[in-house]
Amino acid sequence: MTVTLEKFDEIAIMVTHITDLGANVIVNGKHKGLIFINDIFEDIRTGDTMKAFVKSVREDNKIDVVLQSPGYRSIEPNANFILDELKAAGGFMPLHDKSDPQAIKNELGMSKKSFKKAIGTLYKDKQIAINPDGIELIDQMV
Repeated sequence: MTVTLEKFDEIAIMVTHITDLGANVIVNGKHKGLIFINDIFEDIRTGDTMKAFVKSVREDNKIDVVLQSPGYRSIEPNANFILDELKAAGGFMPLHDKSDPQAIKNELGMSKKSFKKAIGTLYKDKQIAINPDGIELIDQMV
């Protein structure tokens, strides 16, 4: 069956099983896909259903899947999520651009790369300050 999906398309997935390579999924009820282990930043289990995004469609018609919108499309939701988390934490979080990737994944459920893009956007928009010990809201209206 030919896959008519394209990179960045939003899809519905169901996790069929987890392997050392990642999570095998059924895409839109009819195609095989894989979320590579390096792209999993949240707890997922066999049987879970959720929305995801096409990372790429391979020549063998298998689909590489990511849970967060790929590339620049994920910056805005991640930036908003970080703002919400900062507000909930009283305006400060002990994470910054030099933080350990695992600490970022544990705290926010996102990759270090996504985190850095999001805080870069927030910093440029003068919404946060990046300090040696963490990030903080500039406007303390929490």
